[in-house]
Amino acid sequence: MKIGVLKESKTNEKRVALTPSAVTKIKKLGYEISIESNAGALSNFFNTAYEQVGATISPVDDIFKCDILLKINKPSHDEIEKLSSNQTIISFFSPATNSDSLQMCSKDKLNILSMDSVPRISRAQKMDALSSMANVAGSRAVIEAAHYFGRFFGGQITAAGKINPAKILIIGAGVAGLSAIGTATSLGAIVRAFDTRPEVKEQVESLGAQFLTVNLDEDGSSSDGYAKVMSEEFIAAEMALFKEQASDVDIIITTALIPGKEAPKLITKDMVEVMKPGSIIVDLASQQGGNCELCEKDAIVEHHGVKIIGFTDLPSRLPSQSSELYSNNLFHILDELTPAKDGSLNIDMDDDVIRGMTVVKDGSITYPPPKIEVSAAPKQAEKKVEPIVKPVEKKSSVYPAVIALASLFLVGAFAPASFMNHFTVFVLSCFVGYMVIWNVTSSLHTPLMSVTNAVSSIIIIGAITQISTTDTVSLVLASIAIFIASINIFGGFAVTKRMLGMFKK
Repeated sequence: MKIGVLKESKTNEKRVALTPSAVTKIKKLGYEISIESNAGALSNFFNTAYEQVGATISPVDDIFKCDILLKINKPSHDEIEKLSSNQTIISFFSPATNSDSLQMCSKDKLNILSMDSVPRISRAQKMDALSSMANVAGSRAVIEAAHYFGRFFGGQITAAGKINPAKILIIGAGVAGLSAIGTATSLGAIVRAFDTRPEVKEQVESLGAQFLTVNLDEDGSSSDGYAKVMSEEFIAAEMALFKEQASDVDIIITTALIPGKEAPKLITKDMVEVMKPGSIIVDLASQQGGNCELCEKDAIVEHHGVKIIGFTDLPSRLPSQSSELYSNNLFHILDELTPAKDGSLNIDMDDDVIRGMTVVKDGSITYPPPKIEVSAAPKQAEKKVEPIVKPVEKKSSVYPAVIALASLFLVGAFAPASFMNHFTVFVLSCFVGYMVIWNVTSSLHTPLMSVTNAVSSIIIIGAITQISTTDTVSLVLASIAIFIASINIFGGFAVTKRMLGMFKK
């Protein structure tokens, strides 16, 4: 079968569905690949690069004759009309909000696979183009904010004065939010984040941001991998939190989206008006109406000195990187669709991932798919009641103690007096040595190294007491003991120094 890659027709779109590196991998699945002329030019992937990896450069009319068509943005009505029987198109489609196009595709034996309908389950992560693009958009949102903010993100103390770090609030800690947090913290800003799902707290804090919460015990996790709609009481509490933060922060980035629905309004006009002049709001939900009620799609609105950015083409502003990520997602999808690696497409409706993203099969609308439980929230395990087992009482035996005392009495009765003196000193030394060694604090050592250094120190003390002896053999053995124990101690400190050096920048 032949795959055709269309040039994107959407205004300001610079991405391309397949990059040369992905062409190489897809050809190994048995497909022939044709690329529309200059389809990747705006992403810096030129015709010569595609030809070098075995792709054919073709005019647009020839591309529409291919068995499989690959795009990024949803097909326009004109493009849908050019589709013929038995063709398959894979692209973003937004079936929940694009019902007119969905009806137009229910003809002949067309197959439509929507990239934004990939279920959010572990096995499908490598195919999740929505998350790939959200990752790019989150990072780019911070760069756009930095550009229009006009100040440093990181704090500085200079001869000319002190520069305070920028304060950023990120609402929503999904893929886009976490990407934005990582970029903002790396630029030196003070970052705060809010999300209704408590399980993302550790991820937020691991990236160096502060996780904000409201004083209500309500979980925003849902069974589809997205945040659910919260109660009115919770919404009122979070809106109060947002207004309080708006008066303090310099930048707000919103990422809250509910698939198939209008974006929730989280930043009101009143909140914008309490922000400092020069502040920035970047609304990543502008495609679906925006989280800020003053946001306008693909525009910058200024209100009371606050700029509200509603760009919908953030991934396209990093076209090379976005195209590479999207291409890899497409390769993994085609790999699933081609189990025999023979260049023949197999749309297996028993496969949860393929079924989830197939919105039209053989000309029949199959959207919406059956629900798949994909909640990331850990389920509380049922407490198992363990039977109480009564411990068996062990009968104490006095025989070992009697034998030990008898042995000690016999040794004391027949052994020389000097032996008993040395034996007593030996027993006390063992006790004192044990207490000294195991009570050494391992502040700059591992516990094992602390113990070995303590043992070596006692060996050195013992050897030093023998240095004054007139016995040559004892003198030599004491010197060797001091030398070897010293190597152990100094070696321990040398290793410790290297270990501490590993944690220095």
